Amino acid sequence: MRRSLQGALVAGALLVSAGCAAQDSGKGTGASEPRTIKAVSGCGEGSWTDPADLAADRAPARCAKGTPAPQPLPERRKLTIATGTLSAEYVAPLQVAVAKGEFKKEGLDVTLKVLPTPDALPLLAKGDIDAQWAAPEAAVINGVNSGFDIRWVAGNFSPDPESRSGLWVRLKDGESASHVPMADRKLGTMIGKGSVIAYPMNQALKKHGGGLDKVQFQALGSADVLTALQNGGVDSAWLLDPVWRKVDGDDRYAFLGGQPAGEPLGGMLFGPNLLTDDVDAGVALLRAYIRTVNTYFAGDYKKDPAFVAELAKLMKTDRTVLESTPSLRMDWEIRAGTTNRLQSAYRAAGVSEGDPLPESRLVDRAMYGEAVGHRP
Repeated sequence: MRRSLQGALVAGALLVSAGCAAQDSGKGTGASEPRTIKAVSGCGEGSWTDPADLAADRAPARCAKGTPAPQPLPERRKLTIATGTLSAEYVAPLQVAVAKGEFKKEGLDVTLKVLPTPDALPLLAKGDIDAQWAAPEAAVINGVNSGFDIRWVAGNFSPDPESRSGLWVRLKDGESASHVPMADRKLGTMIGKGSVIAYPMNQALKKHGGGLDKVQFQALGSADVLTALQNGGVDSAWLLDPVWRKVDGDDRYAFLGGQPAGEPLGGMLFGPNLLTDDVDAGVALLRAYIRTVNTYFAGDYKKDPAFVAELAKLMKTDRTVLESTPSLRMDWEIRAGTTNRLQSAYRAAGVSEGDPLPESRLVDRAMYGEAVGHRP
């Protein structure tokens, strides 16, 4: 962890009031009284899945199209959501929710603001921004460990089983995808050890005698990762959509693994503004997000040419690039144990600070549960 980031985390923690101390219930964090959970029309049994179900073919939770219906707040509320980018496909539900007026239907005026996670975290903890579309990266967990009142409150996506976004290796003579000794090899990545990708990367490496502590990392820009892999500058690389298409089918390379299917590794983070000060607004924000998923991203959304064209325009990307990879499986739920597995990877990578935190200090499923009418 860089000294500057550590300083920002410590300084930000001092600004968090004592009343924002972490709670271990994990149910409605910050709500002074138990909240009333009502049945929601259009959201039946399929609107909630067992968090412990880690099956790769698990069907993500879904409500009927257009549900859960809006429940406008008595007074309009302005909210700012920080995101590291607006061009990535996993951010598309937020952009569509803004473009289609789904947030406005809830009485919310939402602004999406591009900010890197290290810059956004102290602002989220202080209440200068309301939410963050990111992931429980090492910086987030270290921040909570130092006093930040932040929770992961909704998931974002899991990859399609046909996706090969992940760890690729350049094969040497006599090697195959089933036998690639990874210890001491050089791995090129634009994603640091403190990213959630450390978890699936560590899993893939361990299957081949490696591990985050046994490989050499080479930090590269997004435009240089593939080039370095192809010209021998690195032995392996974490290739994102749609870059992996450039080596897929080439027998000189092998795919070793990517993000676990059925397990989102990021999504919405709330700070004290929506966790404690205005829970109604937090539930409304998640309700609009969930409705957007159910209405526009419920299945293979790339089968609709008109919608793909609309997405390409919102993301400011080429339509053919968007169509070159499978649809993401948008998923607002959070699996059990994900933060434990992430923390294990961060410790292996040497970027974890303090003692491991229980899931209840990092995750709150209560608000998306309320949005779909799920009673714990």
